[in-house]
Amino acid sequence: MTRPQALDRSQAYFDDGRFLSDLRRRVAFRTESPDPNRRPDLDRYLRYELTPTLEHLGFTCDIHENPVEHAGPFLVATRHEADGLPTVMSYGHADVVLGYDDQWADGLDPWNVVVDGDKWFGRGTADNKGQHTINMAAMQSVLDARGHLGFNAVLLFETGEETGSPGLQDFCASNADLFRADVFIASDGPRLQPETPTVFMGSRGAFNFEMRVELRDGGHHSGNWGGLLANPGVILANALASIVSPSGEILVDGWKAEPMSDSVREAIGRLEVGNPDGPQIDPLWGEPNLTPEERVFGTNTFEVLAFETGNPRNPVNAIPPSAVAHCHLRLVAGTHSSVLLPALRRHLDAQGYTSIELVPGGVAMEATRLDPSDPWAVWAIDSIASTSGKDVAVLPNLGGSLPNDVFAEVLGLPTIWVPHSYAGCSQHAPNEHVLATTCAEALQIMTGLWWDLGAGATPAS
Repeated sequence: MTRPQALDRSQAYFDDGRFLSDLRRRVAFRTESPDPNRRPDLDRYLRYELTPTLEHLGFTCDIHENPVEHAGPFLVATRHEADGLPTVMSYGHADVVLGYDDQWADGLDPWNVVVDGDKWFGRGTADNKGQHTINMAAMQSVLDARGHLGFNAVLLFETGEETGSPGLQDFCASNADLFRADVFIASDGPRLQPETPTVFMGSRGAFNFEMRVELRDGGHHSGNWGGLLANPGVILANALASIVSPSGEILVDGWKAEPMSDSVREAIGRLEVGNPDGPQIDPLWGEPNLTPEERVFGTNTFEVLAFETGNPRNPVNAIPPSAVAHCHLRLVAGTHSSVLLPALRRHLDAQGYTSIELVPGGVAMEATRLDPSDPWAVWAIDSIASTSGKDVAVLPNLGGSLPNDVFAEVLGLPTIWVPHSYAGCSQHAPNEHVLATTCAEALQIMTGLWWDLGAGATPAS
């Protein structure tokens, strides 16, 4: 059979309701990784939902315990057709964020897919069950049309992405032989615009930390002690003002992003951020002399997520004893998380803020970026353009963060992400949804991509 016939099979899978049926069944699993009581649901999703689907596709499946105690398991599925064929590694995550069941709009239920025109609502429809359902179904269409894939494949599903992917790096490093491949192709995150096929080849890193000022025990009357006791909130506010300018420019030596390469700047120059459903972009915010697209895809950004001193809900006339700011950095390739706190410590000490304690928070995700001119990137973009008949939005890296450093750095693979969601999907919030039209197109795109991977014209290993 032919490539068009494989695409027809994917279209039929969408049109006859099988995609919606599969998605409904998977969304019904309450795989909320932030809730430790849902660990059995994570196990059941791997064992009784994904494993039968993948075995039907000819994969051998094994469930592995996480090297991190109490963290969720991994599913590794392999299909080896022949030596000498290209091998792809793919990835998905079985877990979702909390359902926030009582916060959804009337008539919606996070654990049942509800169709409202082009919007299909349900927890995990966008992140990530809908996306890995599309990719597995596209492989099935190729198998049905060709009789074989024409490539070897190893798929990894984790159950802790929404809690920072605990154990993922150690698991992949310890089992690197399982994941020997020529290229990594997976789906997560949003398209640049709903109607525009999108590819990104890496992601910004993420690093969270706290700044703490603790000067004494208990608050003290501001009339009796005002002017005699240092105020932690004032100290911390001034320290933050020394880190970032009133217009959002980073002021800490060692925190600035490295200059973009010509190929990265050229790729970003073709993009346009923002959409009618999103907030209005502040044109003068962030690093100076950059376009909005360069600010979100090509540079580092610093955010204050929360600031607390005293009792904000019940303020009293007292000098507070302490203050804390929860802070966050997004990083592009060329900046490593290990330099961030030492650089900030030097900066604060030089400014006289020696009383501020710096506390790292959570697991850092490192920044990665595959050059848009890489042969695998060019191959994937050409395949997607051929299937869709559209110009493809090429992001050197996603503005958000994914555990792509595990695949790019630990396993050393060229990484290609083909997202099937969009920025307005309410991912991580009540009313999460996908667009049916985007899903239908994504099934076509992934079927074409898997077909071309097995057609014998891929880049050299």
